[in-house]
Amino acid sequence: MQKKSFSVLLSIYKKEQPGYLEEALNSIFNQTVKSDDIVLIEDGQLTRELENVIKKFERIHPELHVIRYKQNRGLGYALNDGLKYCSHELVARADTDDINHTNRFARQLAFMVGHPEIDVVSAWIDEFTTSPKEVISTRKLPENSNAIFSYGKRRCPINHPVVMYRKTAVESVGGYQADLFPEDYFLWMKMLKAGCKFYNIQESLLSFRYNPNTIKRRGGWKYAIDEAKTQWRAYRQLHYLSFADFCINVSVRFTTRIIPSKLRQLVYAAIRKFAR
Repeated sequence: MQKKSFSVLLSIYKKEQPGYLEEALNSIFNQTVKSDDIVLIEDGQLTRELENVIKKFERIHPELHVIRYKQNRGLGYALNDGLKYCSHELVARADTDDINHTNRFARQLAFMVGHPEIDVVSAWIDEFTTSPKEVISTRKLPENSNAIFSYGKRRCPINHPVVMYRKTAVESVGGYQADLFPEDYFLWMKMLKAGCKFYNIQESLLSFRYNPNTIKRRGGWKYAIDEAKTQWRAYRQLHYLSFADFCINVSVRFTTRIIPSKLRQLVYAAIRKFAR
């Protein structure tokens, strides 16, 4: 099959699972439309098992370009560096533990080629815990740019693991936020405020590996403070949020981050149930 001119950008660090990585890479290389430029950033030294998986794919796929960093610096830094190595204007983000549906790149590439006015296209994602055939919820998002702009004032309006964007549009606003969590949400707010156009395909194009431990790890004061600072930037620097938006968002998000992990998991479970 002829490969198309778009890039795929991934980042990995040492705590990820070799088996999940292999599934994720297989889902990228088994697409109905394939990329000729796949950039994988190693964010710090990896385990031998992870490195063995990557080297196996390197031997088989010359289009896989691995950039290795000795020190772990965080996802925002890794993705900003990775963008510099991407050869094409269109860049598809992918995570190293999710499973891309075989038609994902075909759907998004065709959309972006047919809609040159759109800067960012994402889609819904199906969440699973053990098997992608057993979907526990579907993370749905609004479709058009105006609805996405409004939705983004309360919640992240783009599913980052299944996004495709124009590289120059991302770089025009300074790329990812590297010093605070969440890296991607602030990027979307910057781009929306700058007038970039967004679209969410109204179907699932990715199976997202939901891990309850992720919710547990993303609690605590550090995450709470990072989110509060991000919301403050969106209000004070971007003027994307009103002061009322800022107060409401920080109250909800700060509380969710600092409550006990078991209670936080119940909150997220309720959200997933509502999203079905």
